[in-house]
Amino acid sequence: MRSSLVLLTALVALAAYYIYIPLPSSVSDPWKLMLLDATFRGAQQLSNLIHYLGLSHHLIALNFIIISFGKKNALSSAQVKVRDTAFDGVEVRVFEGSPKPEEPLRRSIVYIHGGGWALASAKIKYYDELCMAMAEDLNAVIVSIEYRLVPQVYFPEQIHDVVRATKYFLQPEVLQQYHVDPDRIGISGDSAGGNLAAVLAQQFSQDTSVRNKLKLQALIYPVLQALDFNTPSYQQNVNTPILPRYVMAKYWVDYFKGDYDFVQAMVVNNHTALDVSEAAAFRAYLNWTSLLPASITKNYKPVVQTTGNARIIKELPQLLDARSSPLIADQEVLQHLPKTYILTCEHDVLRDDGIMYAKRLVNAGVDVTLDHFEDGFHGCMIFTSWPTNFSVGVRTRYSYIKWLDQNL
Repeated sequence: MRSSLVLLTALVALAAYYIYIPLPSSVSDPWKLMLLDATFRGAQQLSNLIHYLGLSHHLIALNFIIISFGKKNALSSAQVKVRDTAFDGVEVRVFEGSPKPEEPLRRSIVYIHGGGWALASAKIKYYDELCMAMAEDLNAVIVSIEYRLVPQVYFPEQIHDVVRATKYFLQPEVLQQYHVDPDRIGISGDSAGGNLAAVLAQQFSQDTSVRNKLKLQALIYPVLQALDFNTPSYQQNVNTPILPRYVMAKYWVDYFKGDYDFVQAMVVNNHTALDVSEAAAFRAYLNWTSLLPASITKNYKPVVQTTGNARIIKELPQLLDARSSPLIADQEVLQHLPKTYILTCEHDVLRDDGIMYAKRLVNAGVDVTLDHFEDGFHGCMIFTSWPTNFSVGVRTRYSYIKWLDQNL
């Protein structure tokens, strides 16, 4: 009996040690976030073991775990019709809100899910519930794109998938089929999906073959650049759940099918050192000392290495491609973008990407709403139902849908 009690105490202590991480008191539901982060870390470690044993690629294994616990069939409700189909060979899940008698044509959002270009799905519970809520609350048609993921495909194939599916949807005959108003269509996405949405908006603003232009873009804690991993938010949130800096850098390397040996050099900005001439032209677009307010820059200092690793840019030129890093697009591209909503969270390495993009868009004459949540963390907007229900998740979702309602 006594030995059993000692063993139980040891196991509880070990679990507490694994779960507990220091978090700022201002973050939403800190203990719940610790449990969520521990669960995700556990899944990552299991997938790494599977990879080590040669049974599967670690990202395929991790995504299998994620989808196994959260996949949801296309189930309609009294208010929203849901079905899975394909647009130009790209799988999509379409949510059709109930039309209003006084509005025969509905507004629409094309939604792109997050997951580091490698994880998650339009068909998992979190994104299904989000798109159901959008379709019902907005009386809208929501097209959620099931683009292909790393390691099945790499950059820029994810972009090609979302472009193909969206172009197909924007055809007049398809919009007519879904009773969608061609003048009230927006693009949206979260995290890596926000990256793809921003890239798509930039491409469509310049594509003369696209007759029906997007009315707005709504970007939720988007990934927008891979040149500076030492912005104030990267420094402040270096180990913050659910997206530590090192993990974000690995997602970038995975996206480009690069070498993991580059990751450690990238997190100290060796890939954009002063002696890496290819990066020089883009530094002005990422000068956060001028793009961020003093309330954010505080006492943080830019990390600019004198000498670095020029091999990284030579082997991964995609790092300097605006199709991967929309924050470094030319001003002439930005000035043609539609009305924009950007949601950022204080406890997120990507916070400053969104704030800098908002500033650059404002400077280009774009109408921008920057919606910042002091207690938010990366990914919070999809966590609104038990057991992963966070108060900031409910509030970010409400604020996001309210803005869409007022502007679409």
